[in-house]
Order: sequence, then C-alpha cells, then structure tokens
Amino acid sequence: MKLEGSQHNALVTPNCVGGLPVWVLRVLGLSGPVERKTDILRGGHVCGSCGHLKGCHNNGTSHCGVFAAVPRHELLCIFGTGDLGRSLGQRLLQCGYKVVYGSRRPGGCGPLPQGTQAMNHEAAAQHAHLIFICVHREHYDFLEPLAPQLKGKVLVDVSNNLKKNLYTDSNAEYLQRLIPGAHVVKAFNTLSAWALQNGPADANRQVYLCGNNAEAKQAVTETATKLGFSVLDRGSLSAARELEDFPLQLFPRWRLPIRLTIGLTASFFFYLLLREVIYSYIVQQKDMSFRIMVSLANKVFPIVSLILLSLCYLPGIIAAFLQLYRGTKYKRFPDWLDRWMLCRKQLGLLALAFASLHVLYTLILSFRYYVRYRLAAHTISQIRENKTSPFDTTMAWRTDTYYSMGIIGFCFYLLLGISSLPSVSNALSWREFSFIQSKLGYITLFFCTFHTYLYGWDRFLYPSTYKWFSPPGYMLSLVVPTVVLVLKLLLLLPCVDRSLIRIRQGWERTDPEEESTKSLLR
Repeated sequence: MKLEGSQHNALVTPNCVGGLPVWVLRVLGLSGPVERKTDILRGGHVCGSCGHLKGCHNNGTSHCGVFAAVPRHELLCIFGTGDLGRSLGQRLLQCGYKVVYGSRRPGGCGPLPQGTQAMNHEAAAQHAHLIFICVHREHYDFLEPLAPQLKGKVLVDVSNNLKKNLYTDSNAEYLQRLIPGAHVVKAFNTLSAWALQNGPADANRQVYLCGNNAEAKQAVTETATKLGFSVLDRGSLSAARELEDFPLQLFPRWRLPIRLTIGLTASFFFYLLLREVIYSYIVQQKDMSFRIMVSLANKVFPIVSLILLSLCYLPGIIAAFLQLYRGTKYKRFPDWLDRWMLCRKQLGLLALAFASLHVLYTLILSFRYYVRYRLAAHTISQIRENKTSPFDTTMAWRTDTYYSMGIIGFCFYLLLGISSLPSVSNALSWREFSFIQSKLGYITLFFCTFHTYLYGWDRFLYPSTYKWFSPPGYMLSLVVPTVVLVLKLLLLLPCVDRSLIRIRQGWERTDPEEESTKSLLR
C-alpha cells in the first residue's frame, strides 16, 4: 500500500485508518464513513480532499497536528507573542493546558515555550473556545475580519493603556464593539509577565475580572483558579475602565502620608539645624556641622515617628467625638476625615520605618568619634583634677526606664507592623485584629510617649534648654501624642463609653426640635 503526502498519512489514507485496513474495521463493527473511524481513533475527523485532520493548521496551511486529540476545554489560544503572551503560555503549560499562539508572523515570532505551536490568527482561532488577547489596543484592527471565527468565543482582554483617560472608553468595551458576537472578559491585566511566569507564590494572588456573560466569566475563573490565583468578580464590562486604571496607579493611598512625612521631616530638620548648628556657630563660635549626619538625624526620626503614630489614632478619636456630638452613626464623616482614616495603615508603616531608623542610629552612637572623644576627654579631666563623680541612683533609674520603655515600645511597634501584613491580618479574626491595632496600638503610643518624657526629664526647667527662646524638638513631638492619650482616656470613661457603644450599635439620639415637629404634624 503506497503512502501519499506527508508522514501523517500513515495514519489516515483512503484505504487505511490508523494503520488498519478498512475491511478489518468493518469486521470489528466500526462501519461507516472513513471520517467517523478517524474520529474514533484520533479524536478528530478527516478532510475529504487531502486526508488530513480538519481544524489543524500551521502557518495557514492545513496539516495533521498534535492539537487534534486535545479536548476543546484544555486547549487555549493566545493572540500575541510578546513578553506577557509568552509568560502566560508558559504558566498555562505548567498547569496542564495545551497552548496555541496566533501571530501575524508565525515563522518569525521568536522563541516560544516548548510544547506550543504558532500559526496565523485565523487558524489559531479555530482551535480554542477561550482566547487571550495579549496585544495593545492600537493593534485590535486585525480582529475585525476574524469576527466570524470569533463568534461565540470567549475573548480575554489583558491589555492596559500607557496613561489614564487615554480613550473615552475602556479597551475591553472597544473590543466588544469590534467583535459583538464574542464574549469579552477583562482579566489578568493587573498581573505582570513576571508574576505570571513565577506564579502566585512570588506575586499577587488575586485576579480581577469583569464581563457581561456569566458563562464566559466562569470559564475564565476556572482557568485562573487552576493557575493558582484567586478571582474577584467586579461585575459587568463597564467596570473594565476601573480595572485598567489599577496598574497605572502610583501609591494612591500613600500620597498623603508621604507628603505629610516629608513635610514633618523637612520642618523638624531645619528647626533643629537652626537650634543645634546655626545657634552654636553664631552664639558660641563653634562649628557643630558634623552633627548633621547622625545627631540631627537621630533626633528628627523619633520626633516624626511619634507624631505619625499619634496621627494614626487621632482620626478615630475625632470620629468618636463627632458621633457623640451628632448622636448617630448614620451621618457621613467629612471628606478630609474620611481620607485621613483611609490612610492610617500607611501612616503607621511610615512611623515604623522612622522608628527603625532611630533604633539603628542609636546603636551606632557609641562607635562615633565624637562620643569616644568626649568620653576620653571627660575621663582625663577627672583624673587630672582628682575627682570622682558620685553614683546617682535617680539617674540610673531614669536611664534604665528610658531605655526599657523604648525597647518595649519598639517591640509593640513591630507587632503592629507585622499584623498589618495581608497574610497575617487575613488569618486573624476581627476581634484579634481590632485588639492588636486598637488596644495594643494605644499601648505602643503610651510607651513611646513615656519614653520621650523620660528623655526630657527635667530639662524644661533650665533656661539654657530654650535656645533663641525656642523649645527643643522633643517637646514639640509630645504635643500630639499627649492630646491623643488624654482624649482616649475621656472616651474610656464609663458614661462616655456606654453612649458611644449604643450609637455604634444603631441607637440615635432624638433631636428635641424634630420630636416637637413630629408631634405637631400628628
């Protein structure tokens, strides 16, 4: 029996199917057209003109391929062979899917993941029901002629724009208008090529999606879940614009805290520069500029850290007093207070960062040349004068307590920072999270404030402390945390606490004027 055409014809010839003569198949009861026998043995069907499997193409020419035996739901198509397309294909292969790429240049699209195949868009679209569109919006024009092939299929748009409001509509909505017969789902656009390639273990585990067809979204959800990601459905395709803006956001919740931190740091730095360096140079004729790098920095960092920590809890106290004043929880807070409360986590993390810098700077103080020089000079001076400084028990208690409060406060600081991590906070119940962030937070603020009071001790009694009639930096840093702690104590009073709890449970205080108006209307 002569074999014609390519080597694949060994399996399918006019007189032989799967290497077996037709009469053998008839004896076995597998009678019928040759196409049916081929479908049984190969999972596909035979083209009557050339004897090759239908629906299997390469570079636009029909031939028998490896994808004919693959179940339709396990074979996925990717339009685009860029970094994102290759990373997505690699990840799909690792999770057991078969992948075919659609490219405008199938023969010159560069290296693709092993086990995949590239072909033209029209041929690739016929292989899979779910197609990932990994191309930019400006290249969507090639999809319009493919509308008949894409009808009824799920198109996953993963594209993003270079900046916000670049177009009047979202990329997904534009794609849906181009291919009205397809089901467009916006998904995977918040993941980078690196995140897709490395999987959810080293990247964000959440995939946002939206679309108008529930079955299409379910198909994409199953694929994302099999890849190891958790899925968050954002509703209809009209939400695609919001999803496309996610990757373009640059620390939206961090802007206010960072600006506030920079402002506080700059203000206290120049304030202390005026007191510590410029004052010494003008009044005492001493060059103390070397203190800028360590001494001034080690004063600025704890000051800013303490203020930022107190600012984390001040908006909650303001909100509590506002609810007590209004007698209800159903009135919206002012916008400035709402924004302030939303960025408390960021304020706390910045406060922790500055506290960590303060700890590191404090650890190197004993190694500084200036400190060692002063210690040696003081020792030599006492030897020459034959003097011995008496042991001061009060000072020993003060310094030990000062360091102890600082260490305990910083440890609680670390606990607050660790509990704010999503992986940790998700494992905590609401009561546990509330206890750490609220109760333990105020305890941390108390220890840090007490640590600062011990640092100042009785310095406020000496006129030399007020250089150019200005208070030292630590005094200024104590204003906000002291106010926060005092107000919190007022809220903890039983009579106040009971009223606040009732209001937050839904109770509303009746306005006498409103009550009289209602009685008149009756």
